[in-house]
Amino acid sequence: MKIFKKILIGIITFTILIGTIGIGFGANYLYNLALNPYTSKDLIFGSDDEDSSDMVSQNETSGISTVDDRTWLLEHSGYEDLFMTSRDGLKLHNYVLTQSDSNKWMIAVHGYTSEGILMAPYARKFYDMGYNVIIPDLRSHGQSEGDYIGMGWDERFDIIDLVNYIVENNHDAQIALFGVSMGAATVMNVSGEELPSNVKAIIEDCGYTSVWDQFAYQLDDLFGLPAFPMMHTASLVGKLRAGYWIGEASSIEQVKKSITPTLFIHGDADDFVPYFMLDQLYTASNAEKEKLVIEGAGHAKSKDVDPELYWSTITNFLDKYVD
Repeated sequence: MKIFKKILIGIITFTILIGTIGIGFGANYLYNLALNPYTSKDLIFGSDDEDSSDMVSQNETSGISTVDDRTWLLEHSGYEDLFMTSRDGLKLHNYVLTQSDSNKWMIAVHGYTSEGILMAPYARKFYDMGYNVIIPDLRSHGQSEGDYIGMGWDERFDIIDLVNYIVENNHDAQIALFGVSMGAATVMNVSGEELPSNVKAIIEDCGYTSVWDQFAYQLDDLFGLPAFPMMHTASLVGKLRAGYWIGEASSIEQVKKSITPTLFIHGDADDFVPYFMLDQLYTASNAEKEKLVIEGAGHAKSKDVDPELYWSTITNFLDKYVD
């Protein structure tokens, strides 16, 4: 009987050990898949419709390709590169486009695994509205340094530093923030922090409620796995390797604290950052707010599916809060 108990305890101990190692391996794999900028994201972007490089590849609202917009941006007389050092010592790159007679500023933030230059079509639109435009290369993207993707959490401080940079150089600046996908999560995360009164409006296009919710959704979609225990272990890995718990990176908690007028945009055919997150975010917000649903639009495709409604809504919203 004693021998049987010892064998049983040994089997249970071995099973727990193997299970723990397996969960740890899996959590580290998930961290690399999601947050390591040097790991292939082919598994995540399983189709052209979800490919981040395609999300902003065409300015179909004007029939001008990103290549043309990029040339327009880089060869514009008001263009310059801005390098800033983040609070944790990273050298971050930004594209800046100014016009001499405007106090209006737009910070336009790109999505996951994309880069600032691919926001040139948006920059051109905002510039034509009379805005000076800053497009950051988020940490670990484009020309910016970094060894992990912050999913819009650490990046919120980088955007606040840009806001402060603008205000220091233009005390009369009126600033709006715009972001797509992870960029949308970034500007929502910014909204919950203490901001100067110069920040007048925020526009988020297809952002997620929280990093936890988005990862748990993808974990189920890609692997058919529940959040427990993999997400909890992955959160620990994130804390050890990236310095933050996945559970604390919550856009929905940030918008609850926001006092900045916000426009929430989402396509109702989005199954990458699921459409149902729109109403959750909109309901949670206590600021002045508006909501735009683009019928038939997949992830980050709203501007392409109905460009007239998309840009007219953005223009009308901004005109309410930015002189």
